[in-house]
Amino acid sequence: MAKNNPKIDEFLKDKHLENLNRAHLTLAHKRSHGIKAVADYGLWLHKKAPVELTALLYSDKMAAFEAFPGSVEGEKIVPKNTWPHITLWTSQGVSAKDANMLPQLFAEGKANRIDLNPPINVSGTVEFY
Repeated sequence: MAKNNPKIDEFLKDKHLENLNRAHLTLAHKRSHGIKAVADYGLWLHKKAPVELTALLYSDKMAAFEAFPGSVEGEKIVPKNTWPHITLWTSQGVSAKDANMLPQLFAEGKANRIDLNPPINVSGTVEFY
């Protein structure tokens, strides 16, 4: 992506992205959505799920992909999070959870958005953490 988009290249050049192997798309969080909401995803536990990345949102403190899960075995996976995303990077002292604020920061002119056209398709395994 960075090779094809100078804005992305400029943003990422000094970021430490070594934690990407732990990147994930949170479908539901037991403290925010309840244990039942989390347990309902057990239908897809350990199964591969397609995910469509539609935009990169970033500020000087964090970056995340807007991400939409697809269907597994004909069943659409619907996240409980208001803004489904995969956090890519946070600056020191910033929690990955804070990336939930990126759409609001963008609306306030405090973050940037780059739409991915066409979207990038990836996949991941549904797991509980």
